[in-house]
Amino acid sequence: MQIIEEEIGSAKYNYASDEWIVVRRIIHATADFDYARSTIDSIVFSRNAIASALSAIGRRCSIVCDTDIIPAALNKSALKTLGLECISRISDPSVIEEARRCNRTRAEVAMRLMRDHISNGIVAVGNAPTALYELVRMVRDDGVKPMLVIALPVGFVSAVESKVMMMSVADEHGVEYISNRGRKGGSTVVAAILNALFKLYMQGMRE
Repeated sequence: MQIIEEEIGSAKYNYASDEWIVVRRIIHATADFDYARSTIDSIVFSRNAIASALSAIGRRCSIVCDTDIIPAALNKSALKTLGLECISRISDPSVIEEARRCNRTRAEVAMRLMRDHISNGIVAVGNAPTALYELVRMVRDDGVKPMLVIALPVGFVSAVESKVMMMSVADEHGVEYISNRGRKGGSTVVAAILNALFKLYMQGMRE
């Protein structure tokens, strides 16, 4: 972390202190300073993203994930201490069957089937734009309201567009988020954000 602090320069001052802890964790996980410096790839926090995340954690919220990679990369000790449930259904046989039947992506179907865990929970999307599009639809059309959306699907196809749409709909419906406006992201980045939020919450418990 010291190397990051020495090399980041003034970019850290674009963030509040608790936001910087999250961004620094991402840089530590990826060795990529663009998450703080880039015009499009730097991390964006909605106004009350951190506060809403910590409130959700305090309520022992569900964490809904678009891939199995995210739960695998989370701090298991922190999850146990905080009493949090992390859910991914992307590999469920029922999801695979339903996706095949209705000609939808597994990520989209899995997100839809996890709907009951989304309201008042944290949604973590690090891979599939279709999962994020389905979440946007539920927020916009069905009144589903998570306490935080971590939206960092990665890649060249629909990643940017899905993030931009999510932020627009989230702002309209009062949903807090952590995202960016570029192609970068991924499950490793999302897991780093969640682990940083767990650490922030546990630090608050000790104070």
